[in-house]
Amino acid sequence: MGDLRPGTAEARFADMIWESEPITSGELAGLANKEFGWKKTTSFTVLKRLCERGLFQNQNGTVTSLISRNDFYADQSTAYVQDSFGGSLPAFLAAFGTRKKLTDSEVEELKSIIESMRR
Repeated sequence: MGDLRPGTAEARFADMIWESEPITSGELAGLANKEFGWKKTTSFTVLKRLCERGLFQNQNGTVTSLISRNDFYADQSTAYVQDSFGGSLPAFLAAFGTRKKLTDSEVEELKSIIESMRR
């Protein structure tokens, strides 16, 4: 699937698509103008890049996703843990925990998530 990682503005633009799809490319350009002050050509350029990365498709002027927002962010999280912590989720959590202490409810929520992931 290649490198799906968009920059910050592209990620916000992608979120607009996921929130509004299906949406016409013209409507999308109007939203991007209101949100970012982008001209139509800028919106179409960013949309084309996101389509080339396999996130969206623009068929007959209608934009839809090829990957869900949840799947996209799950892939991004996995790639970050892999690239930064050698794929070790415990190492990621240990690094995260050095800066932020978890509340009791957060600990219980994480335990529940981990339990649901057991084989």
